[in-house]
Amino acid sequence: MESSTDIGHETAPLPEPPQTGRKAAVTFIMVTVALDMLAMGMIAPVLPRLVADFAGGSEAHGVEIYGLFGTVWAVMQFFFSPLLGALSDRFGRRPVILLSNFGLGMDYAVMAMAPDLAWLFVGRLISGITAASIPTAMAYIADVTPPQKRSEAFGMISAAFGLGFVLGPALGGVLGNHSPRLPFWVAGAMSLLNACYGLFVLPESLAKEHRGRFSWRRANPVGSLTLLRRHRELLGLAGALFLSYLTQQSLMNTWVLYLDYRFHWTNRAVGMSLAIVGVCSVLVGALLVRPAVRVLGDRRTLMVGLGIGWIGFATFGFAPTSALFLAGIPVMSIWGLCGPPAQGLMTRHVSAQEQGQLQGAVQCIRGLTALIGPGMFTSVFAWAVRPGNPVHLPGAPFVLAAAILLSALPLAYTVTRREAV
Repeated sequence: MESSTDIGHETAPLPEPPQTGRKAAVTFIMVTVALDMLAMGMIAPVLPRLVADFAGGSEAHGVEIYGLFGTVWAVMQFFFSPLLGALSDRFGRRPVILLSNFGLGMDYAVMAMAPDLAWLFVGRLISGITAASIPTAMAYIADVTPPQKRSEAFGMISAAFGLGFVLGPALGGVLGNHSPRLPFWVAGAMSLLNACYGLFVLPESLAKEHRGRFSWRRANPVGSLTLLRRHRELLGLAGALFLSYLTQQSLMNTWVLYLDYRFHWTNRAVGMSLAIVGVCSVLVGALLVRPAVRVLGDRRTLMVGLGIGWIGFATFGFAPTSALFLAGIPVMSIWGLCGPPAQGLMTRHVSAQEQGQLQGAVQCIRGLTALIGPGMFTSVFAWAVRPGNPVHLPGAPFVLAAAILLSALPLAYTVTRREAV
C-alpha cells in the first residue's frame, strides 16, 4: 500500500472527529440519503408511462423519448456534481445538501403540474441539477469517518440507497394506480421534509479551518478526473467502477419498460419488484459488506461481487417466466459487494486532503455512465422489440449488462494484485 510520499508529497492527516459526534453525523446523513432516494424512487414506476403518454406515437418512439430524458438528467449530474462538490469544499457540506433538497422538492411540484412534454422535460433537467448533491453526501461521510472504516461506511450508504428504493417504488406504484401525477406530489413533500429535517438536526462536517478556495479547475468534470491518472491502481479501479456503473444503467432505464413489455406487469407489480431489489440492496450493504471485508479483505470481496453479480443480469435477460426473473434478483444483488471495497481501495491511494476530490471524480464516472447508459440500453431494447426485427430478445439490455459487468472482473483482478496478501 502506498503512503503519502508515494503520491509525490507528504500531508498530515486531518484530525479524527470525536467518536460520539461521528456516529451522530453518520446517522443524520444516512437518514438524509434514504429520504432523498425514497422521493426519487417513488417516481420510477410512473415516469416512463407519463413520458410515453405525452409523447404519443409508437411504443418504440416513447422509449426513445424516455431515453433522452435520462440522458439530459445525466448531463446535469455530470456537470453539476463536481461544481456542488467544490462549493461544499468552500462553504461547507450542510448548506449545499439543504439547498439541493429544497430545490428538488420544488422541482417535483413543477413536474406534477406539467401540462405537456416540454414542461416535464424542463422539470427533469432541473431535477438533474438539484439531485447532484451525492458527492457532497459522500464527502460528508469521508469528513467524519476514519480511513479504516470507510469501506464499511460506503456499504451503509449503499444500504441507505436501497432502503429508499424499498418503500419508494412500492409506494409510487400504488399511488400511480390512482394518478400518474400523485407520486410527484408525494415525492416533493418527502424532499421538503428531508430538507426541513436537515435544517434542524444536520450538523456541519467540514470545519472552517479545513475549507479551501473555490477553483473552477477542480469544479469541472475534466479537472476532477485528473486525479485518477496519478496511479495505475487508481485508474484501473476507476475503470472497473465505470463498467459497474454502466451496468447499473440497464436497471435504471429498462426495468420498467422490459417488465411492461415482456410480462405485462401493473404499476404495483413493477413497484414491488423494485422494492425487492431495494431490500436485497439493503441486506447486502448493511449485513454482508462488513463481514465479507473482514473475512475476505477488500480485494477478494470485490472479486466476489463482480464474479457473481453478472449471473443475475444474465438471468434477467433470458428468463422465460416472471418467477425465474424474480429469482435473479438476489443473485444480482451480490454485485453490491464490489462497490464499497473498490472505493475503500481507492481512498488508500490519495492523501487525506484529496478525499473530497476523489469522491467528486468517482461521481463524475457515475455521471459519465449515466450519459452513455440511457441511450445505449433503451436503444438496444427498442431494437430488440421492433416489429420485423430478425432477432426478438426483449432481455437484450440485461444480456449486454451481464457481458459488461463480467469484463470488469479481469480488470479489477489485474490492477489489485498489489493488494493481495
